[in-house]
Amino acid sequence: MEHTALPQWERIRVLRAEAEYRAYRKDPRVAYGLWCVVGIIGGHRFYLGDTGRSLAMLFTLGGCGLWALLDVFFIGRRVRAVNRSRRATVMGRYGIIDQLDDARR
Repeated sequence: MEHTALPQWERIRVLRAEAEYRAYRKDPRVAYGLWCVVGIIGGHRFYLGDTGRSLAMLFTLGGCGLWALLDVFFIGRRVRAVNRSRRATVMGRYGIIDQLDDARR
């Protein structure tokens, strides 16, 4: 695979897109922290933007605690999925095709 240097304007565009993504990405430590404190009412799900599931957890007290308990195993995967989607959105807004994301598929 041959790598060529990007023109200055293109590098600036990529750097701006990366900075915007860093501002919007979700941190797994925050998600796990929220799970520890308000997991029973779906606080970690609200943080990740899963409003429907968050409301379901809120009104059922985390499926009587079972759903909240099982979520500890899925938080990391959900954070990665949310971040992947957010990155694709930001890069798409800048017209950048993310080759790293394409390689993961």
